[in-house]
Amino acid sequence: MPLADGTHDPHDSPHDPPARYADDPAVVAQLEQMAVASGAAPNSLQARLVRDIMQTALKLVPDGRDMGELKLMTNSLKEMRYAYRIFAKYRDPHKITIFGSARTAEDHPDYTACVQFSKLMAEAGWMAITGAGLGIMKAGHVGPGRGASFGVAIRLPFETSANSIIEGDEKLIHFRYFFTRKLMFISQAEAVALFPGGFGTMDEAFEALTLVQTGRSSPMPIVCVEGAGRDYWPQWDKWVRSQLLDRGWVSPEDPDIYYIAKDPADAARHVLRFYRNYHSSRYVRDDLVIRLHRPLRKDDIARLEHDFKALIKTGGMRMGGPLPEESDHPDLPRLVFTHTKHKYGTVHALIDRINELEPA
Repeated sequence: MPLADGTHDPHDSPHDPPARYADDPAVVAQLEQMAVASGAAPNSLQARLVRDIMQTALKLVPDGRDMGELKLMTNSLKEMRYAYRIFAKYRDPHKITIFGSARTAEDHPDYTACVQFSKLMAEAGWMAITGAGLGIMKAGHVGPGRGASFGVAIRLPFETSANSIIEGDEKLIHFRYFFTRKLMFISQAEAVALFPGGFGTMDEAFEALTLVQTGRSSPMPIVCVEGAGRDYWPQWDKWVRSQLLDRGWVSPEDPDIYYIAKDPADAARHVLRFYRNYHSSRYVRDDLVIRLHRPLRKDDIARLEHDFKALIKTGGMRMGGPLPEESDHPDLPRLVFTHTKHKYGTVHALIDRINELEPA
């Protein structure tokens, strides 16, 4: 059955039993009224989205979902709502997510490197997000200290408490599910730092790389860091290039998504350089809108248009103000072009080039 706005829920199959109660126009109107009573503006997108959440929940009953599935969906929504609420209190500072092994000893070179790196990022005004445990996670909190740290903890039988830096802090958030935890790691960060680790670190590393590679995450620097004299990331990079790139499993531009740093200071410089002029980006339909701190010169735009023509679907690149559909950061200039929505590694290279140019 159609929704109140005349459209159909794209997730409803024609073979599913009809969720008549949830689709009843009177029920839909009542749900929207409940959203408005909670503070949403009448006829607003916020009211409609909250209504859709409640309507979807009601459809779970005729769908016949079992108790385990209902608990998973309920708890995951609660986790996301609480985590977003905590992060919203610290909206302005840049944040970097730090991944690495919980088994790294405090006298290990990687631990020392992580303390140095996270301290440098904090001195530049950034906050650190780690998994709140020991090893690299603790090192990522030692550097910036408690006030500039977030802990995104997972409930596991063998990891029952947070490290001493973040324990008891409001910014320590406990998760039942890995997928909700991973969402916060990436969605709340403007950069990712990878330190050596095991299966969990590789899972987190490849998820971050995949999200940027496929355009499901905004472009961000992903930097690989380790202690002096170590070769974890060069060996990993060698495997990526010989076993993935040479076999065609990734594109030639994909290794540009990550950067292997020489040392903690080099890693910090790489992250900060990414935001030298680049601010953020979004799509407005098929247009990629790149927000900048300062506008570019016309001749530089022409060179970018030539050198990165593989990214342009139609037309060219243009500098201007916010598009009518945008409300965030109205004071920032924009570089806009119709994107092919391919070659996101090349988008990274474009941002690197923009940051090298002198502004107009």
